[in-house]
Amino acid sequence: MNKRIIIIASIFGILAVVLGAFGAHGLKTIISEAQLNTWETAVQYQFYHTLALLFLATFSRFKSRAINAASWFFTFGILLFSGSLYLLSLKDYLNITDTAVLGPVTPIGGVFFILGWVSLLVATVKNK
Repeated sequence: MNKRIIIIASIFGILAVVLGAFGAHGLKTIISEAQLNTWETAVQYQFYHTLALLFLATFSRFKSRAINAASWFFTFGILLFSGSLYLLSLKDYLNITDTAVLGPVTPIGGVFFILGWVSLLVATVKNK
């Protein structure tokens, strides 16, 4: 097991539960229905890729560069994709008027997710 990956996944898992509960209970009266849906999407993708990180941790015995790359791609994907969606959900509440920077960050995070899955595929194909 890869301790670094498990620690990162644990932190993201904790945050996903906290942020999911906060969205379900604390944001209902503060943000719009559409913004709440965006928040829920961020939580879902954070959870999916937290589980993917935990899965990657089981491959640590292979010392694969592709597995290591996948873990970093998933980590940055969560930070960029989910992080930008959390901020976009709260833009009105936080008085963020210029979302020109946040808009492109979300798909960049999505590209990191894709690269993480591609890296996992490469690691699997290369494994003997």
